[in-house]
Amino acid sequence: MKTVKVGVVGCGDISTIYFTNIAKFDNIEVVAIADLMMERAQEKAGKFGGKAMSVAELMANPEVEVVLNLTIPAAHHEVDMQALNAGKHVYSEKPLAITMEDGKEILDLAKKKGLLVGCAPDTFLGARPQTMRKMIDDGWIGKPIAATAFMVCYGHEIWHPSPEFYYKTGAGPMFDMGPYYMTALVALLGPAKRISGAASMTYKQRLITSQPLAGKVIDVEVPTTVSGTIEFANGVIASTIMSFDIWDSNLPRLEIYGTEGTVSMTDPDPLAGPDIFHGETKFRRASDSDWTELPYDLPRKEEATPWDTIPSIYNYNFNSRGLGLADMARAIRNGGDFRANGDVAYHVLEMMHAFIKSAESGKYYDMQSICKMPDVMEMNMTEFSMGK
Repeated sequence: MKTVKVGVVGCGDISTIYFTNIAKFDNIEVVAIADLMMERAQEKAGKFGGKAMSVAELMANPEVEVVLNLTIPAAHHEVDMQALNAGKHVYSEKPLAITMEDGKEILDLAKKKGLLVGCAPDTFLGARPQTMRKMIDDGWIGKPIAATAFMVCYGHEIWHPSPEFYYKTGAGPMFDMGPYYMTALVALLGPAKRISGAASMTYKQRLITSQPLAGKVIDVEVPTTVSGTIEFANGVIASTIMSFDIWDSNLPRLEIYGTEGTVSMTDPDPLAGPDIFHGETKFRRASDSDWTELPYDLPRKEEATPWDTIPSIYNYNFNSRGLGLADMARAIRNGGDFRANGDVAYHVLEMMHAFIKSAESGKYYDMQSICKMPDVMEMNMTEFSMGK
């Protein structure tokens, strides 16, 4: 299959794993790289291939079919609109946009021009969420009735080299980490129906203790603890906490509870939930005496077990960022749906805003958008693979 040509805009920290993985997928190829700092684009081009150029040159380059937008969230809307107006498909880092209005404008323009919009996170395509999804679909926990999703840690100012962004508009625990958790829930349970939320700002200022900015004070602009309840269209009720105010906890990262059992994404690291590809997934039914950690090498057994039904695609139990882009490239060439799509990203964006809107109004927020539940990863792996 002819590779889909990708132009990358933004060469920050997250770009390295994208460049590394794109080089391994057999259906995508980086041909152009741009950054506001030309030296960064040149450095990436020298290491990973492709040609360094300005953003304007990249948008005008007829070879580029998809713009991979790895800029900061505040620039996602602007860069996506430039790409779509230039006739390019777009795949963006999360979130789709900061405001719902900007997100809708991106989707409307893409529809008008017949172009595709994809958006991270694609971690829900990894081994753990896909294993959980297949187990739910195959009835191993019975009918899903409830879920929990918890991302609790203390602020980034104690470890991150540049933590100011995390306390500004468009960030905070909900908009920084929420996309991973909300997308995983939608991938496991389908679209949300209504949301109730509460939010608080524990500290109006934060003192940076990490290097190199130790001693600098950050003014906080956003809630730093957001909690609430999601009612899904299928009747499942989920409870969630997203917080940068909690020193430690024993909470699971993500659990789905059914009439016959539970499947759990758990890890001692508070940042080892649906935001990463690797980690533990455990399963327990009413008849079990203890939890079983699910394997990812997927051995076949004579006696039926949950993992007998899970195809080898779920071996993506390592950092596979770019998997969603590769799936989108398959759809560009072959047609059909792809999973990390703009409709899912917009629904998740509305969910995150819903928590804040509910907290401000003191009322339930009824979701206005809808999205198709992403298909489980059961594609023919000859369509694309991490085989380079």
